This record gives sequence, structure tokens and C-alpha cells, in this order.
Amino acid sequence: MLSAAQPTCFLIADISGYTGYLADVELDHAQDILADLVGAIVTALRPNFRLAKLEGDAAFTFMTGETIDGSMLLDTIERCYFGFRRRRRDVRQATSCECDACVRIPDLDLKFVVHHGSAIMQKVAGRQELLGSDVIVVHRLLKNDVVEKLGMSAYALMSQRCIDASGIDPAALGMREHTETYDRIGDVPAWAHDLERRWQEEEARERVFVSPEESILTISVPTNVPPQVAWEFLTKPGQRMTWQPWVTEVEIKGAPGGRRGLGSANHCMHGRDAVIEEILDWRPYDYVTDRTILDTPAGLLKLLHTIELEPGTAGTTIHFRFAAPKARREQALAKDLGAAYGQALRSSLPSLIAQLDAELQARETNRGPEPELAGPRPDGPLSGIQPLVIVG
Repeated sequence: MLSAAQPTCFLIADISGYTGYLADVELDHAQDILADLVGAIVTALRPNFRLAKLEGDAAFTFMTGETIDGSMLLDTIERCYFGFRRRRRDVRQATSCECDACVRIPDLDLKFVVHHGSAIMQKVAGRQELLGSDVIVVHRLLKNDVVEKLGMSAYALMSQRCIDASGIDPAALGMREHTETYDRIGDVPAWAHDLERRWQEEEARERVFVSPEESILTISVPTNVPPQVAWEFLTKPGQRMTWQPWVTEVEIKGAPGGRRGLGSANHCMHGRDAVIEEILDWRPYDYVTDRTILDTPAGLLKLLHTIELEPGTAGTTIHFRFAAPKARREQALAKDLGAAYGQALRSSLPSLIAQLDAELQARETNRGPEPELAGPRPDGPLSGIQPLVIVG
């Protein structure tokens, strides 16, 4: 609970077009569809964001901190949006109901507004509420003219204060500068991130993935944490050194706009030696594939390497997989190095698991109670569809 004002990142995910949709369709089925979609949205934003409250067709969420990991923030927003689009498509295809509410599911879309400021949590009329001027600002940002001025139907509108706290370069990431003006608040400079464009890029992008059948070295470890937490420990440079003792430094190079992901490379220092990991596929929080390049006495060795996060009922199983090189010389070299690296990786896993457990406990201790989510009715039009699932 925020008993004193604390730096906070506010995020509102709002289902666009719901008011017009609701006016023309069957109310009972529309409520089921809304409950399903909002539940999926909140699930995708957790545990990085905590639900403050549901506001009709919007979810008001927040997380505390003076700074924001810009890469994780964009990964979370985009994954949530991609999951919404897939969920919207799957619900429409899976239901046999031909009522207007079900037929017009594709009319719905999703937008985000994000702001960084400060807030305090107080009990108001028996309920915990976030209070502060920045809470007002983020809600005002919902009323904007991004669609009219920028032509974006699905977007994340991030205030300049949020950008400043996140350490990313919005222009380099293709965001568009935008300013909203509100009574008694004044100008709120912001940047708009086009999620429809990112969805099209995501759908067209080729997958690079080392399957279990292709792997010459597979190491799997079950954990108690959700995929989002495991992803953070596996992909953030500073985290790597805490559980891989042979890594002395990690430098990110080639990251556009300061964002980790496709096109960037990890330069992992092992004392005076460097291992380069060129990111080839980046699918938060499902898997990441890189081309690992090692400079050995016998020459360069290049290996495809996938880390897959497999969610389960009680946590996430992490799979580390390496594919065999194509060149015969590299195959022999990979066989010689594989056993030694596999032994080193296995020896580091107890430390990783212990840190993940500690992080999960800390987050659960600080989280506090959240509003309950209502799911679809068991006899409603979505009764045959598994609820509240975001998949990559």
C-alpha cells in the first residue's frame, strides 16, 4: 500500500469502440465478451503492473518506481496488444453465436495511455484508491485526438514524463510526437506508439526457433514464477551477472532507441573474452533466439540458441536449447564445448531459482489485494472457450 506519495507509473488499457458497440448489440453477450477481454488484458499486464481498479471497459493499473525499464514497458504493452488481437480473433472464430454482440467483436480495439508521476493510496468510501494530480493527468489522456491528428486506431500514448523515466528514444523507435492540452492542467507533451503497425510487423516477421528435435544441448528447469518474471532475469543485462558467475559484464549494442530486442546484440564479457549474442527473434514472454558467437582457439563458432518459457499451472519451465552448426568443423567444436558449457549452466541454475523465488516473494509481499475480475457466465456465448489467456 502506498501510505506516502511515491513515484508511480500509471497505465490505463482502454477498449476502443465499446460505447458504440454496446449501444447496438445484445447486452448479456456484450458483458460476457467485455469480461473475457478485460480479464485477458489484466492478466497480460501482470505482474509488472498491479490492477488499481476496473473502470467499465478500461483497466487502470500501476507500478511504483522512480525509473522504468523502457524495454520491459514496451514489451508488456505490445504483448498485451498482440494477445488482445489474437484473443479477439479466436473468440470470434470459436463462438457459433450469430448475435450482433458476437459478430461485431472485430469492431473492438485497444489503446493505452501511460504516465509517470506520483500518487498515494488511501481508503475512500471503504475502497483503496490511488490519489494525486498525476492520477488525474493519466485519465485525462484518455480523451485525446490521436486518431484524428495522427491516424492511429490502436496506440500507446506515453507522456514525456514517462519517456524521461524510461530511458528510451521515442523518435528512434518510430513514435510520433504529440501534445494534448487540458483545462487547469495545460500542455501534456507525449509520444504515440502505433500498435497497429507493430501488429502487422509481428504477424509478418519470420520466426527463428530451436525446437526440441533440432537441439543438440537442452537444459530445462522448472520455476515457481510467471513467464514475465523469468523473462526479466534472463534478458536484462544486469540480471545475467547475478546468476551466471562467469559473466563479468554485459553490454547491449545496436539497440534501436535504447530498446532491447530484435536487431540488438549482447556482448557478454567472460573476463577478457567476449561472447556475442545477436538477437534474431524476440517474443516476450515466450522465447528469445540469438546467434551465439564464440571466438575459440580453433576459430569462430556460431550457434543458434533459444530460451523458451513454457508456462504451467504452478510456474514456468525454462528451456535452454542449442542447435547444431551447419559446418562440419563447427559441429565437432560444438560437441567439445557443449558438455563443458552445459555443466556450467546447470551449476548456475540453483542460484537463478533462488533469486526468482526471492523476487516473487518480494512482489507478492508488496502487491497487496487487487479488485476481483469477473469472468464470462458458464452458460454464455464464450462458455466453450478457455477464458483469460494471452498466448504468443
